[in-house]
This record gives sequence, structure tokens and C-alpha cells, in this order.
Amino acid sequence: MKEIKIESTLYAFNSLNETPKEIQDLMEIAIEARKKAYAPYSKFKVGAAILLENGEIVSGSNQENASYPSGLCAERTAIYYAGAKYPNVKIVNMAITAASENQETLEPIPPCGACRQAIAEYENNQENAIEIYFMGVSGKVVKSNSLANLLPFGFNKSNL
Repeated sequence: MKEIKIESTLYAFNSLNETPKEIQDLMEIAIEARKKAYAPYSKFKVGAAILLENGEIVSGSNQENASYPSGLCAERTAIYYAGAKYPNVKIVNMAITAASENQETLEPIPPCGACRQAIAEYENNQENAIEIYFMGVSGKVVKSNSLANLLPFGFNKSNL
């Protein structure tokens, strides 16, 4: 048996104000998107904003449904819209923010597993890393230079 060690490097900022101005602006768009989330069941609202290589910004919020599997997370709402509206334009940065009506979300909230897989598809296809910044409603912001830090051993088209 051989041991396999996985290591990821993430960066933590104490507040949004410590991030680059471009990221602060992107996160503000994500915050506005979060306010538009439709989350009557979980009371957990998420907003995402994506900066594309052409300078366009696309945002999305989570959209729940009484039939839970029919809803869609903010990250996938935004990334699928970016792919549909701007095919073949690379994604540079993604900002994600989450807020719960049931408790304070002061710790950074990363993308769920399904969203990590969706982001991985775009990162793999564009052959460029996507910087991902995530936070709760306020407080610390975590940066990952690539989705690969959040999803080691990712599944992609080479596995098919």
C-alpha cells in the first residue's frame, strides 16, 4: 500500500476590504444577487458573480423549489448562464456569498459538491484556473487559486 497525500493551499482575508478592489466589486455584485435568491424552504440565500475574460460580469442566485432536486444553486445558475450567453469566453474569477435567515453565517461558505463539479467542468475545458473567493454574510473571505484546490481527484471527460 502506498500513501497518497493531498494538499491544498487557500488564502484567508480578514474582511472583504482586504481583497483587491476588483474582487470587492465582484463580491458586491454577488451580494446583490444573494438578495434576489428564492429560498423559502432552506432560508439559506446564496449569490455568485463571475468575471469573464472579456470583462463581462454574470451573476446568479439560488432558486429553490418545493420539489428539492428541481432547485439550482447560485454558482451553477451563474456559470451555466455564462456558458450559454458567452460560450468560449474564459472565466477569470468567481465570488460567492451565503447568508442564512436561521443563524449568522460569519464563516466562509464554499461551493457544494455539485457546484464544485460544475465549476471543474468549465475550468478543465478552458484549461485555465478559475480564482474562487467565498464568504458568509460578512467577515473572512477565502480565496482558492483554482477549483482543483477544492475538489482534488475531480472527475472530468478524460475519465469517460
